[in-house]
Amino acid sequence: MSYGIGIVGTGLIAEFHARALGQVEGAQLAAVMSRSADRAEEFGRRFGCRGYDSLKSLLADPEVEIVSICTPSGAHLEPALEAIAAGRHLIIEKPLEISLERCDRILEAAEKRGVLVSGIFQSRFSDSARVLKQAVETGRFGRPVLGDAYVKWYRSQEYYDQGGWKGTRRFDGGGALMNQSIHAVDLLQWYMGPVRSVQAVTACLGHERIEVEDTAAAVLEFASGACGVIEGSTAVFPGFYKRIEISGTRGSAILEEENLVHWRFEEETEEDEAIRSRHSGGSGGGGGVADPAAISHEGHKRQFQDFVDALKEDRPPLIDAAEARKSVAIILAVYESAESGKKVLLS
Repeated sequence: MSYGIGIVGTGLIAEFHARALGQVEGAQLAAVMSRSADRAEEFGRRFGCRGYDSLKSLLADPEVEIVSICTPSGAHLEPALEAIAAGRHLIIEKPLEISLERCDRILEAAEKRGVLVSGIFQSRFSDSARVLKQAVETGRFGRPVLGDAYVKWYRSQEYYDQGGWKGTRRFDGGGALMNQSIHAVDLLQWYMGPVRSVQAVTACLGHERIEVEDTAAAVLEFASGACGVIEGSTAVFPGFYKRIEISGTRGSAILEEENLVHWRFEEETEEDEAIRSRHSGGSGGGGGVADPAAISHEGHKRQFQDFVDALKEDRPPLIDAAEARKSVAIILAVYESAESGKKVLLS
């Protein structure tokens, strides 16, 4: 059985979705939708699918069983609800939406209609990220002490000026955190568990004519009692790989993009040296540190494959909508803290 997938949107990330889908077993790109008929036709010609200029037309295509939403962040809800109402399963590019109320409307509609929804967080699907997760789950770090996420990237002024929606509260929902650092925030909470509180500052230091932050720093308290830090920026030249540091009483690891650049435990196993050797090479692309197009579509491919397999196996996808909501909640708490100047507790 092969599932037909329709992409909503024809921007840069839609191209990554299309390339990834070309390598997924049991799925095929059936259609694409853009408000511009010319763009839909051109995209369809390049990727071998039908082009539509309305969501209604795409949803009327009997071969479209899954809808992949690649619209601006703050415009995920409306096409999601329409697709859910039509009984289509959903894959939504990060973030799930830009407010918890909008996220929850997607969750509630999907549960009521009985369709699957997954939020894209492809960084979880790298081999090194999974090796680190297994070490967390087996208790190799001992008691968690510190969990830190650093995303010091660079985006030019032209990036914001030409994007149309980037850097706006209405459609971007935030800046360096909501758009760029959210993958690192997702990984951090995946490893460290729920965040209890945040205290933060944000600023716009390297760009003009944007409504959101290009720099943010937050101190975290996790439910486990561990502490942590999130630093995110798009104003740091020339840009550096995203970095996740997990430290405990019995071990520490540092994940830099897809490289485990540090891997040490009080009780070493025979496999540790092999892990250090196997997972300390290649970055898997430019990581998007200064060019949003300089990423690999391998992670998207793996996540799409998991989603298709979940449908076949009648199970939830590894990253469902509720899971995708978690990083949005943390980032919104950071924004609230920065605005109020106070510590914010997360429910």
